[in-house]
Amino acid sequence: MHAKTIIVGTAGHIDHGKTTLVKALTGIDTDRLKDEKERGITIELGFAHLCLPSGQQVGIVDVPGHERFVKNMVAGATGIDFVVLVIAADEGVMPQTREHLEICQLLGVKKGITVLTKKDLVDQEWLDMVVEDTRAFVSGTFLEDAPILAVSSTTGEGLDEFLKVLDKMVIEVVPRPVAGPYRLPVDRVFTIKGFGTVVTGTSISGRVRAGDMVSIYPRGITARVRGIQSHGHDIQEAQPGMRTALNLQAISRDQVDRGDVIATPGSLHPSCLLDLEFLYLASAARPLRHRSPVRFHVGTTEITGRVLLQGMEITPGSKEYIQIRLDRPVAVLSRDRYVIRSYSPIRTIGGGVILNPVPRKRKRSRPELWAELELLARGRPRDIIEYHLRQSGAKGLTVPEIAMRASLYGEELDQELNRLLRSERVIGLEGGKRRFVHKKVYEALKRQAKEVLNSFHRDNPLAQGLAKEELRSRLSPILKDQKLFQRLLSDLIGSGEISQDKDLVYLSDHKVALGIEEEEIKKRLEGIFKQAGLQPPSRRDAISMIEGYEVAAGRIFDLMVREKVLVPLKGGLYYHFSTLERIKDMVSRFIERHGELGIKDFRGLTGGLSRKYMIPLLDYLDSQRVTIRIGDRRILRQ
Repeated sequence: MHAKTIIVGTAGHIDHGKTTLVKALTGIDTDRLKDEKERGITIELGFAHLCLPSGQQVGIVDVPGHERFVKNMVAGATGIDFVVLVIAADEGVMPQTREHLEICQLLGVKKGITVLTKKDLVDQEWLDMVVEDTRAFVSGTFLEDAPILAVSSTTGEGLDEFLKVLDKMVIEVVPRPVAGPYRLPVDRVFTIKGFGTVVTGTSISGRVRAGDMVSIYPRGITARVRGIQSHGHDIQEAQPGMRTALNLQAISRDQVDRGDVIATPGSLHPSCLLDLEFLYLASAARPLRHRSPVRFHVGTTEITGRVLLQGMEITPGSKEYIQIRLDRPVAVLSRDRYVIRSYSPIRTIGGGVILNPVPRKRKRSRPELWAELELLARGRPRDIIEYHLRQSGAKGLTVPEIAMRASLYGEELDQELNRLLRSERVIGLEGGKRRFVHKKVYEALKRQAKEVLNSFHRDNPLAQGLAKEELRSRLSPILKDQKLFQRLLSDLIGSGEISQDKDLVYLSDHKVALGIEEEEIKKRLEGIFKQAGLQPPSRRDAISMIEGYEVAAGRIFDLMVREKVLVPLKGGLYYHFSTLERIKDMVSRFIERHGELGIKDFRGLTGGLSRKYMIPLLDYLDSQRVTIRIGDRRILRQ
């Protein structure tokens, strides 16, 4: 059980005292930039840490309040567990107070406290009025029942009470689960001489240890973690909720940017298209139209894109399922939260939950495709797993791919997969990477295999069957998994639906049916070989004797070989089966009378046959276990 790590974030309008409050509590001035010092406003994210009276350590993210820097505020709000909404007592609720609270709600923040700063600048009557206004303002939000405290960062009044309340409330915060891949949305990148590139952010899931390999998404570059710090102290492992600095080995400053995600290799899949559950804020100025340009905020990144709606528009206050097509790829997981701001003028207009990080395009003309999103939003974990497996088709999904799409990990994912396996809803394929295919996809592949064979038999009535590899290539174009194909064949053969002869497969009830013309060709070929006796023609010569029908004669010749009417011998010879039966009988009777058979004896028996025919015939008798060779002579095999 790891120690609980909590990130506390500030929120509120510009010049309402967020940075001053953090400095009064921690002694740390989070305005570190020269421009911030000169202008007296917070532009970039600031970071501090605080030890509460109980000994609980918390990280603090101080966000800018100016409307021009709301995108930085959104980046800072990602990963916070507890918000301190700061309102200046002398001004009350202002535009960015509203927008910041909306952003916190959209990002799923559940816990917080409201602090009225600059208490020393107002009298009690005014303060009481601001408290009343503030309570009305937070009504209906996650801060509705939270305390409203008044403090003065200048005189220190109320700070002790604030710390006590914060300490008590932070204890109630549920820590982020450790399960899942490690992820750190990058909010700062810099270099340290002698160490190289350092990235900072809030670890939001999983664990990473010094020496581990990580990937930088969406680029996919892999790096090794040389060292880890949290609040200026070296640590061996970063866990969810920690303010974290990672020193990345052999990575240059220009290979990683703010907005990138440092994550477990192979755990994310960058995509420009996302399925979303979207709340369009009631405070939005006008309806949102299909394909409107917007600014999409997730993690610490801002990406422009266009919203793709089911209809022509959605009205303020609506909750809809939508897609967004981004101008560049982003690496996220389902259940991640996001914020959307209008393109111009820039204003927060909505947000919600990502339902599918790697979806297919949903056409407006096909409402059934949009109906699937209800399942992704409200379905049970097993339903969501089944959905993604059905969508993956014959390719199937590995365990990490299922985890990424469904945001299920560890024991919970194992339990759901085992439940689906036991109920035979999915097919598990063992191997280097355990892969799963949905049972409906698997059954459809079996039907498709039989349809391919049926079509082949119809078009090639004289052929015995189709080569296995040819069958695989005619199935789903992505059926590259040999284990799945072999299992498919085994099941179809085991059920008696198809048969296999060496490399050929065919429907078990397939029977070659010859037409009148083909029956005539077969009779002529059979007559040629019967009449030729011990000196049959080659395949080519026999076929050429059927003038005008050489192609059909070639197919029927092969059919006669499969049916064992013609028997192939060494040297490219083919004999009619009745001729070989006569040879067997003749040789057996000779050896029974004389005890053995030599080359000269066999030449005499066959009327002076040449070695071209004798040697293959004698070898055939040996292979059929009629004779056994001892030196230059043969005896009957017991």
